[in-house]
Amino acid sequence: MGSNSIFHHTISIMKKHFLTSIGALFLLVSAVISCTDHEVPIPEPTQLTASNLFSGLRAPIGMAKDNRGNLWISEIGTGKNDGAVVMISPDGTKTTFVSGFTSVMGPEGGAEGISHVMFHDAKLYILHGIDGKLFIADVSGFKTGDPERKMSDLIVHEYGQLIRKIKPTKDTNSNLYDMTVGPDHNIYMVDAGANAVFKRENSTGDISLFASLPEVGTGPIVDAVPTGIVFDGSKFLISTLSGGPFVKGSAKIFSVDMNGTVGVHSEKFTTLTHITLTANNKPLVIRFANFDKGFVPFSGAVLDENGKELLGGLMMPTDIKRTGDREFYLLSMPLGTVQKLTY
Repeated sequence: MGSNSIFHHTISIMKKHFLTSIGALFLLVSAVISCTDHEVPIPEPTQLTASNLFSGLRAPIGMAKDNRGNLWISEIGTGKNDGAVVMISPDGTKTTFVSGFTSVMGPEGGAEGISHVMFHDAKLYILHGIDGKLFIADVSGFKTGDPERKMSDLIVHEYGQLIRKIKPTKDTNSNLYDMTVGPDHNIYMVDAGANAVFKRENSTGDISLFASLPEVGTGPIVDAVPTGIVFDGSKFLISTLSGGPFVKGSAKIFSVDMNGTVGVHSEKFTTLTHITLTANNKPLVIRFANFDKGFVPFSGAVLDENGKELLGGLMMPTDIKRTGDREFYLLSMPLGTVQKLTY
């Protein structure tokens, strides 16, 4: 075989091997993509297991997790103007971020004051229902052991008086309670006193009525009393406590679309105090307690959107947050604890 023939034969073999390698690589990449396209979906929880994470909080009401793994918790306090927001680091160290929020004793004997908190874009948003205010703080540089911030360091917006003037329902009260960020980057706040949802413009801070919630109840007509709000990718879902006498089965999960149209997502719940979403954007809610001449101790529960009990025997929970694909954190107001829920 001449040198030219050998050269061409060698080139032919090289091309064949190269094309074979390319073909094998293509099959491998296709297989990887195929596996990625068909990942096993995360199942919905059918039962939750609780473990204690932190204790020693003073009537915690709201909770948020930042991008560094810290928990930010609002404490109502003891009714002596000692409401606070504290940070719990991943190693379990508690640091007070700011204190001195209004905290007063309510007509039923418990302390009232601060509401829920939300972490968004390196800032902490803090609602105070009694004062009708939204506080905003840059928390990006706050670390474990840092000195407590002053109230004067916070940006504050007063909305309570304006809400009373708007009077979205028959009620003239206002109790801003929880919030979430919508797909338009504006903040949507539920008001447990006005029984309504308000939209806060991101660019100006101005608020406007977004939706009014109807009364609920099959017996006595009672207020909706919204307690939590999330956005599931297409609509807002809102948990409701219902007002006294806290008729069993009178609480609902309302839906509100981006046009402000209100519907009922699911119903026949009792005293819902908050709502979160699973990894599949399905709502989970928490029942504060059953009511029988008073709230029954350790009758709280985590429920799915159909009312199935996933974890019972809870002591008056006030907030639930998903912190992982199969992980949630739960607050108990009277016990002052944070629990981790898994499945």
